Amino acid sequence: MKKANSQAKEGTERTRRAIVKLLKHAGPMDANHLASELGVTAMAVRQHLYDLQEQELVTFTEEARAMGRPAKLWRLTTEANRLFPDGYADLTVSLIESMKEAFGEEGLDKLLEIRNSKLIKEYQSKALVTLPLKEKLEALAESRTAEGYMAETIENPDGSFYFVEKHCPICEAAKACTDICKKELEMFQDVLGDGTHVSRGEHILKGDNRCVYWIKTEDTTK
Repeated sequence: MKKANSQAKEGTERTRRAIVKLLKHAGPMDANHLASELGVTAMAVRQHLYDLQEQELVTFTEEARAMGRPAKLWRLTTEANRLFPDGYADLTVSLIESMKEAFGEEGLDKLLEIRNSKLIKEYQSKALVTLPLKEKLEALAESRTAEGYMAETIENPDGSFYFVEKHCPICEAAKACTDICKKELEMFQDVLGDGTHVSRGEHILKGDNRCVYWIKTEDTTK
């Protein structure tokens, strides 16, 4: 009996982890869609979602449908970020505060410039300047995913791109030092080079579930 209970508990945890991971990667989804992706019943998924909601890991908004009642679109809360890699958040925040005390804001800014310069060189070695923009973005996404950002590239019909990061492993550090996000936006611009324009729409630090960068070339801005 104990073994059976243990197996049932493990199965429940696996399903809940799968739900959280799917919401992280795919964004808001309803219970039916989740059930279809996971190969379980919608009723079982709803029960898991309500349990996750009690833990403040998920929440939902209602979306009107042509027929029937509005559908509940489930998404992760900011609290769910703790379930994913955090890039040694406590240590990083502590170091940032110490650097501010030791060197002041100007000194911290210089350190961020050095960090960005190293990142730019590293990314440019993979996203070569001679590559087409799409291949540059794919190479950049591969590098950022390896660092824990869960990045992907989406090509739009007008020739522009969305560069999406579904997780921020340095979120706590960015909260302590908002210039990190500013520098990263500049870093993307430098890596992608002249002839491109990078702007940020959705932003995890502002409460969104992901960071989304809109990349346009001179051709697509006309």
